[in-house]
Amino acid sequence: MNALTIAPGPGIPESLTIPAADLTEQFARSSGPGGQGVNTTDSKVQLSVDLAHVSAFSASQQRRVLQNLGHRLSGTVLTVEASEHRAQIRNRALARQRLADLLRDALAPPPPARRATRRTRGSERRRLAGKHRRSEIKANRQRPAGE
Repeated sequence: MNALTIAPGPGIPESLTIPAADLTEQFARSSGPGGQGVNTTDSKVQLSVDLAHVSAFSASQQRRVLQNLGHRLSGTVLTVEASEHRAQIRNRALARQRLADLLRDALAPPPPARRATRRTRGSERRRLAGKHRRSEIKANRQRPAGE
């Protein structure tokens, strides 16, 4: 198994390489169609990495990854599955790509905070005009006044 390389992106100025020793691959039989081969070949791939013990992450990167991927973790282990293809080698490549994409997104810094701005005069006028139209519609639902 080779090391996993994460391409540069926001929060990752240079490409990041996770050593092969930190990755765990498991193979199983895929479900679904595939003829006789589905019962004999282990084409489904489960790629796991223990994020608490990855040597490639700095302390701040490790904190960010654990926080952003907390909902996907089992303890501190992140697992990705791939079983779309009939060939194990294609599923292995797909699982590695998924893991790299997840980690790249998790390492990205949060977007800048939104600066509060005032509503424009026109938008305020349109909002109030809409409320006025709605109140007239509701007022016209009443019974006419007796003469």
